[in-house]
Amino acid sequence: MKLAVVGGGSTYTPELIDGFARLREELPLSEIALVDPDAHRLSLVAGMARRMLARAGHPAAVTEHAEVGPGVEGAGAVLLQLRVGGQAARNVDETLPLECGCVGQETTGAGGLAKALRTVPVVLEIAEEVRRRAPGAWIVDFTNPVGIVTRALLDEGHRAIGLCNVAIGMQRRFAALLDVPWQSIGLGHVGLNHLTWERSVTVDGREVLPALLEEHAASIAAEVGLPEWIVRDLGVVPSYYLRYFYEHDNVVEEQRVKPSRAAEVAAMEQTLLDVYADPASDTKPELLAKRGGAYYSEAAVALIASLAGDRGDVQVVNARNGATLPFLPPEAVIEVPAVIGASGAAPLPVPAVEPLYRGLIANVSAYEELALDAARNGGERRVRDALLAHPLIGQSDLATGLAARLIAANRAHLPWAV
Repeated sequence: MKLAVVGGGSTYTPELIDGFARLREELPLSEIALVDPDAHRLSLVAGMARRMLARAGHPAAVTEHAEVGPGVEGAGAVLLQLRVGGQAARNVDETLPLECGCVGQETTGAGGLAKALRTVPVVLEIAEEVRRRAPGAWIVDFTNPVGIVTRALLDEGHRAIGLCNVAIGMQRRFAALLDVPWQSIGLGHVGLNHLTWERSVTVDGREVLPALLEEHAASIAAEVGLPEWIVRDLGVVPSYYLRYFYEHDNVVEEQRVKPSRAAEVAAMEQTLLDVYADPASDTKPELLAKRGGAYYSEAAVALIASLAGDRGDVQVVNARNGATLPFLPPEAVIEVPAVIGASGAAPLPVPAVEPLYRGLIANVSAYEELALDAARNGGERRVRDALLAHPLIGQSDLATGLAARLIAANRAHLPWAV
């Protein structure tokens, strides 16, 4: 199979390459096409990729493409991992909302909306190229905000599935705590992208979540950034992103006194690019683990292999709701375990969701619908409405002011705002 990676100049890419090399029997690849308009970064990352594959004895060719069309031509799958505006735009996403007393985060709240406004139109243009050049290809979206971007793709009829590394990270962490193989861990994962809870953890089908929390609540709470008492009281494991809701004001105060994550990542990226430029470098650097995206490559390999091989196994993905969560519209995109095969993702039945989680899921899903409308059609009114619907904003004056400021800060990436 030829696999195309749009955003191939990302410093994430060697994480992917490492997984492709280790899991070659699961997903045989003949070509890895890296697509990126930044020729310098693309050259450094492609060189590193070739050396890593050579060290592993992997036969795949690595090709470089500045344009999407030639890069995706004839691909069996296309991975999207782009960042419109780079770390500079992300820094605005993370700092501008703080000035208004709102959490600054690239996928949650006002920052997540800004990223959706920049990203959705670009992703849809890329998807049209995929439709023309590789009509049978699956589009696997790792680009945030994954839920909104995936719904945009599905609404336009593209063969698309959204992918996030939160669930696979939880699975690996629970396996380590329980000292069992990760393959034996099952998750009762439910919600939206970056708004999920593990309501069940099984080992070979046996429920172990109560015992897991009894023994390891402190370490789990520390990893998800929440007080231990909340995790014990809920009796579930919230994702790290729930801290932006459950501890919003505390998080805002933390963010105001330390550098943005964008600033930290920008420094890491420069160091990583220096490593990639070294012709002797041929192994994934340890620093990459701090860049984010842990287990991304393993999740991507498993998903693409199941789509291509019609394996019918269960993976956590972002897909259409259908009737899975009856309190959401069928066209909503949710993040749950699904059976993966040649026809795509079929979500498994989900036990009734408790009101404590159901209300927040419904609220954020409605926001995502409005955010997609704003990203597709533009207009300050639509941006304001999305902010007004978001549970972390939801005040008329705040939403109106933030809408104007977000549009002004992102004008270069919003053709309708010029």
